[in-house]
Parts: sequence; C-alpha cells; structure tokens
Amino acid sequence: MRMRERISKTRSPWRTRRLFAALRRSDDPDVAILQEELDQRDKQLREATLLLNQMREELEEKRGEAEALRRVGEATGSAFDLEAMLKVTADIAVQITGTDSCQMYLFDSTKEELVLRAADEASANMIGKVRLKLGEGITGWVARERKPVSVSKNAYKDHRFKFFPEMHEGEYESMLSVPLVTRGDILGVINVRTKRPRDYTKSQVRLLSGIANQVAGAIERSRRFRQLERHAVQLHTLSEVSQAITSNMYLEELLHLFVTMTARTMGYKICTVMLVDEAKGELVIKATQADSQEYTKKANLKIGESVSGKAVAEKRPITVLDVQRAKEYNFPDIAIRAGVRSIASIPLMMQGVVIGVLNCYTEKIHNFSTEEIVILQALGSQAALAIEHAKLMVKSAVIQEMHHRVKNNLQQIVSLIRLEMRFSKYTTVEEALNDTLSRILAISSVHELLTRDDLDSVSMKKVAESILHATQQSVVPPGKTIRTKVDGDDFVLPLNKATSVALVLNELVQNAVEHGFSTLNDGRIRIHLQSGAEETILIVTNDGKALPEGFTPRNTDSLGISIVETLVRGDLHGTFTLENDAKGEGIVATVRFPSDPSPVKLKPSR
Repeated sequence: MRMRERISKTRSPWRTRRLFAALRRSDDPDVAILQEELDQRDKQLREATLLLNQMREELEEKRGEAEALRRVGEATGSAFDLEAMLKVTADIAVQITGTDSCQMYLFDSTKEELVLRAADEASANMIGKVRLKLGEGITGWVARERKPVSVSKNAYKDHRFKFFPEMHEGEYESMLSVPLVTRGDILGVINVRTKRPRDYTKSQVRLLSGIANQVAGAIERSRRFRQLERHAVQLHTLSEVSQAITSNMYLEELLHLFVTMTARTMGYKICTVMLVDEAKGELVIKATQADSQEYTKKANLKIGESVSGKAVAEKRPITVLDVQRAKEYNFPDIAIRAGVRSIASIPLMMQGVVIGVLNCYTEKIHNFSTEEIVILQALGSQAALAIEHAKLMVKSAVIQEMHHRVKNNLQQIVSLIRLEMRFSKYTTVEEALNDTLSRILAISSVHELLTRDDLDSVSMKKVAESILHATQQSVVPPGKTIRTKVDGDDFVLPLNKATSVALVLNELVQNAVEHGFSTLNDGRIRIHLQSGAEETILIVTNDGKALPEGFTPRNTDSLGISIVETLVRGDLHGTFTLENDAKGEGIVATVRFPSDPSPVKLKPSR
C-alpha cells in the first residue's frame, strides 16, 4: 500500500495509470516502466533514422538535380551552335533521368508547327522530318496547354498520341513530356521515354522541367544573339552598299551590284530592281541576280498591279508571306518554279516621287521584321539617290558632248571658210557664201535630228544616212574621198533611245574621219544595222589607220570615245568595243544593247 500511495503522490495521472498497468503485469514496477520507456525510445530512434535516411535521399536527389542542371547549363552555355547544344542536352537528359530515349522539338512560329530538332541515335534520322501542329499528339498537346504530361505505361495507347513508326514508338511504354517556355511563349517540347513501365515522381518531373527551363533560356539567348548579329550585318550591309552604289558607276553596273550585295548580305533568294517607265505607266525589270531566265523575262507590270505595282502606287512597303498562294501576286507559277515564298516590295523614292521598287524574295516562308523593313527602306533610299546620280552623270555627259560638238562644229565652220578663202575658185562672193551656208545647214540638220521632241519613233537607217551625209558635207576636208554605206535592218526606236544611238553613230563616224583618215585621202565607212528579238547591234567599220597596240576604249583620253562608252552603257544598257579588224582591213566599232520588247522592223524602201 505504501508503494501505491507513493506512486500516486509522485506521478502524473497518465504516468500513474501506466505504472498501475505495469504493476499488474510484473512484480517489479520499476523494471516494467523502464522496459516500456526503452521500447518507446527505440521506436522514436527508428522513426528518426528513417526520416534521416529520407532526408539523405532527398539531399542526394537534390544534389543530383543540381549536378544535372549544372551539366545542362554548361552544355547550353558552351555550345555556340544551337543544333549541337540540343544534341548534348538530349544526351544528358537521358543519362540523368535514367530513361531510354529523348527527343527535343522546337516551335516554328512561321508555320505554327513543332519540328524535331534533336533526338537519340534511334531517332536521329528523323530530325527535321517529324512535324506536329499545336495540339497534335501528346507533344503538341503539351505545347498548346503549356503543361507537363506523364504517362506511366502504354503511352502509345493514349488518345492524344500520334504514332510515327520510323521512330520505333511501339517499343516504349512510358513517356514524360514538358514544355519549353520563356516569357509565356512556347519555344518547344522535350520528351523522355522508357521501354518499361515507369511512374515518374514529382522530383523527376521537376528535374526535366528544370532542364527545359535551361534549354528555353539558352534558345532565347541564342535567338537574341542571332538577331543582334543579323542586325549588325544589316547595318554593315547598309554602309557597304551605300558606299559602293554612290561611287561613279554606270546605271546597269550600279543596279546589278546593288541587288547582288543586298541578296548576299541579307540572305535573300532573289533581289530585283524595277524602275518606273513614266511614258507607259509600267514597272520594268532593270536588274536581278536570279538565275531563272523565266523570272528575268517576266512581263512588265502596270503601276498598281500585283504586289510591286501596289507598293509603288501606295508609296509604302508591302510584304506577302507566301507568293505561291497569295491572290494579289500575279506570277505564282513562276514563283513555284523559281523556289521563292515570301516577298517584301520596297518603293524607291526620291523627294517624294517613286522611281522604282526593290523586291526581296526568300526561299522559305519568312516574316519580315520591322527592323528588316527599316534597313531595306534605308537601302532603297540610297539606291534611289544613286540611280538619280547615275542618270545625271549620263545627262552631264550628253550636255558635255553637245558643248564639245558645237565647239567642233564652229571650228569646222571657221576652217571651211578659211579653206574656201584659200582655195576658192568662186567668181562671186554669193557663190562662196551659198556653199558655206549649205555646209552649215548640213551640220545643223544633224542637231535638228538629235534634238527633235515631236517624233515618237525614228528610223535608224535614216538616222545613219543623215549622219553620213552630214559628215560628208561638214567634216570631210576638201581633197579627201571617203565613200559611205548603210546596210542591214531598218527599224525604229523611241525618241530617247534613238537620240542616244544617233549621238553614238555621229561620234564614231566623225572619229573615223578625224583619226582613221588623218593621213589618208581615200577610204570607206560602213554602218551595218542589225535588230533581233533579244539584241540590237550597230557596227561601224572603216579602212583607215589601225589602232595602236594595246588600245582599249577605257584607256584613251579621247572625250568622244568616253562619251560613246557613257551613252552605250548608261542609256542603252549595252556594251561597246573598238578594235582592229581581225583580217587587218581597218577598224571595227561594235555596239550591242538589248532590243525593245517589240522592235518594229521597216520594210526596205523601193
């Protein structure tokens, strides 16, 4: 009794009940209580050990995740090439998740589809070939919903699954798919799979999501870097093209250089410059680096017609995503055969007036960025300025030639009067003045022919005959006998082109007289005209003194030859050669230039 009373006084009610229970089980209450407490402590120790082991496992798991993310970070940071980075990341994902397969898809915003860009060896041959729309397959569902999906077994039986037999998808049971997202935008999807059923834990989902975040960040940085790099290239292009096209060049060379450099540095499939023909209200192709003959020979466009004509009419850049399907583009069949998809048409403007259009085509579907359009507009402004500069060069050369011609003609008049004064056999002053007057009128007739503005088209045979006749009257000195002849085709040219051709012929004939027959009293000058569907050819031959060895039109100081070169290349967009006849029978000057779309040949007069 004393023991029980002492227990009652020293123990709490709970301890008292436990002690009474122990007394009922054992004769020694202290031993029983001690045993029970030891059992309790042992249980707590086991629970603590289990908790500690769990914490150790979680710590190791966290360390593994950290190490995995570190490895992925190193891979994404060191791999400069996007494809190489994706491949390394796919290999690491397989290793650290303990799975059998990994595929990485990137989102192509222009086509609104996911494209396989990296995979393990088993599916490597399908890279670039597998494409999924948003919502298509488990991968497309993850991209559309921006949520991870895990399927522990029979993944190929999931209602969202899209089967690709080339990727051996029937061999895999489980699948874990997580989206690549940055700033709320979907960049792609990463998938891992196993050949045996597997329940993916939260930590594994978290780990793959961490890898996805690393990859998404790397892709975003890569895209920004490429954008900055492209912007730098574009600025360099602007500077380089501007410097090149503002130098003294013929219009044909300038435009060809412009389209070639723009296409190369901006990465376009085709670049074309079309200039406005104000008389016809049409756009005419003047330069392109396209290899397709069908494209280069496209029909002229009316202003307001098709994409280019609309850009000119509205004086603003116009882009079309796919010219092969767009109704507003007039030549979809040619676009398909030429292999072009997107177009940006940039009007070439000078002081608010559109003088042409720059067309830039891409090989693939392409969204022209705002920065890209700004660069192209700057290039277009530079090109418009250079075109006007080139035209002014030609006009300046013509004016210079006219001044030179007037000066020469005045000198010729003075020389004729002096010769007549010296060798005159006239019996009256009236006869001498009449003869002098006829020669002056012959000279003026050439200028009248060259400067008339009431003539829509000119017979080139009449031009050649008039020039030869005037030359005989005004240039050939007394005592020299030079026979002239015009043969070949008779055709008409519009006034502007006819004026340039007349200037060229006049200069070549007069140059032959002044230089080829400077020491000869007898000779022949022949003008041969030839007009074809593609090309017009003018050949001026004389049997005068041969050219010196090594002579070329570009290494002479002769203003007349320089004027011919300027007119042929600048106005006629053709070529000019001056060389000794291969048979040693004199000198041959050859001018070639593209024919008009529909040259008109005249029937020989009877």
